[in-house]
Amino acid sequence: MDVVVLLGPPGCGKGTAAACLVQKLGFIQMSSGDMLRDIVAHKTATGIDAATYMIRGALVPDIMIGRMISDLIEAGPDSARYLLDGFPRTDGQMSILDDILADCGGVLRAVVLIEVNEAMLIERLVGRRVCPACKAVYHVVTLAPKQADICDACGAALVQREDDRPETISQRLEGYHRQTAGLIDAYAARGVLKRVDGSGGVDVFTARMIRAFE
Repeated sequence: MDVVVLLGPPGCGKGTAAACLVQKLGFIQMSSGDMLRDIVAHKTATGIDAATYMIRGALVPDIMIGRMISDLIEAGPDSARYLLDGFPRTDGQMSILDDILADCGGVLRAVVLIEVNEAMLIERLVGRRVCPACKAVYHVVTLAPKQADICDACGAALVQREDDRPETISQRLEGYHRQTAGLIDAYAARGVLKRVDGSGGVDVFTARMIRAFE
C-alpha cells in the first residue's frame, strides 16, 4: 500500500487538498482531526482524554493518534492509497508511522508541505465555519453559505470549532512550528518532501496539488 502525508499549519488548506486528491487521484483520506473530533463527540474514554488537549490548542499525545491510524491502515486492503491529513505532526509520530508502514509493508511515497503566510492563516481560521452533521466547510467571507450560518448541503446550523477561536489560534500556530520543524527537515533529507504554495483561490491551489504528483 502507498501512503502520502499532507503537512502544513492550521488553516493552510489540507482539507481542500485532501478532497482534491481523493476525487482526482483515488486516495483514501485519513484525517486525524476528524477522527479525534468524532471520538470527542461520542464521549469515548479516549475522546474525553483527547478533549482536554484540544480545547487549549495543544497536540494530542502521539500514542493516542498512532493507535487510531494503525488500526485503520491495518484493516485496509494491500492495494489502498492512503492520504494522511494531520499525521504525523511530531518526530515521535514520524517514528510511529515508520513502524506502522514497516509492519504492514506500506511505502511512504511523498510528504506534501502546504505553505501559507501566517496573516492569511489567521484570517482563514477565524472565519471558518463547519457543519457538524455532514462536515462541509465554509468561510464567512470567501465561501459563505447561501443562508447565513446554515449548511447548503444538509440545512444544519454551522458552528465555529473551539480550536478556530482567536484565543487558541496563536497557540496552535506556535505549537505547529515548534513540533513540526524537525519533520520538514527530516522528510526533505529523505527526498520525499514536495512543497506546494497554498495561497490563492481553490481552483489555483488544487491545480498545484495535482501537478505535485505528475
